[in-house]
Amino acid sequence: MAVSLRELQQELDRLLQPGQFRDYCPNGLQVEGRGQVQRLATGVTASQALVDAAIEWEADAILVHHGYFWKGEEPVLVGMKRRRLAALLGSDTSLLAYHLPLDAHPELGNNACLGRLLGIEESEPLQPGNSDSVGNLATLDDPATVGDFLARLREVTGREPLHIGDPEREVLRVAWCTGAAQGYIDAALAARADLYITGEVSEQTVHTAREEGIDFIAAGHHATERYGVQAVGESMAERFDLEHRFIDIDNPV
Repeated sequence: MAVSLRELQQELDRLLQPGQFRDYCPNGLQVEGRGQVQRLATGVTASQALVDAAIEWEADAILVHHGYFWKGEEPVLVGMKRRRLAALLGSDTSLLAYHLPLDAHPELGNNACLGRLLGIEESEPLQPGNSDSVGNLATLDDPATVGDFLARLREVTGREPLHIGDPEREVLRVAWCTGAAQGYIDAALAARADLYITGEVSEQTVHTAREEGIDFIAAGHHATERYGVQAVGESMAERFDLEHRFIDIDNPV
C-alpha cells in the first residue's frame, strides 16, 4: 500500500508538532520527490552514505533527525551539499527531517526511547515551561548506581561511554538529553540530578561535573539518537502499511 507524500508529511506534522519549537532548521519536507510513498527509509543523519543506501533500497522517501539547511550555513549548493541534493533529486527521492520535535515527543522521541531502553518508563521535562527544552528527568523507584547505567548504555549503544565521576555512586534522580546537549548539565544540576546523560561532551563539561559533584556520561551523539526516528518510522509504516527500513550509518561521535 502507498500513501501520498503530502499525507505522510501531514501525519508527521500532526504527530511531532513542529510549530511548537523554535528550531535551528526547517522541520518537515526538505526535498520533494515522487508523489507516492511505499518504501520509507529512516536514519539519523542525511549523509551521502545514508542517501545512497536508501536510493539503492529504492526508497521513495527518507526520514531523518538531522537534515539540511541549518541556520548559519552557506546557502550555495556546492560540494558536499550539491552532491547530496543531486542524488535525491536525480532519484526523485523525498527527504523529511525533524530535529527538536523528534527529540521531544513524549512517546516516540529520542529521549523517551532512550529512557525506556535504560529502564525508565516515566519522566518529566528537565526544564518545565521551556518550550525549547527537550531534556528529561526521572526519580527512580529503586536506587541504582552509576555503574548500572554505564552497563546498560554499553549494552544498548554497543560502545564505551565516557564517564566523569564515581561508578559506585547511588542514583535517585537522573536527567538525560540525547545528542549534543552537554550544556544542559546546568539544568540537571538545578533539578538536583545525581547523574546526567547525554551524547557529547565539551572540555568545560568535565570541570563542571567534577566541581559541582554530578556524575556525567557522554554516550555518543549518533548512538543516543538512533531510536526516535526508528520509532516514528515504524509508526508511519503501521499507520499506512508501508515498507520501512532503518539504515544505520555508524558515527563514532
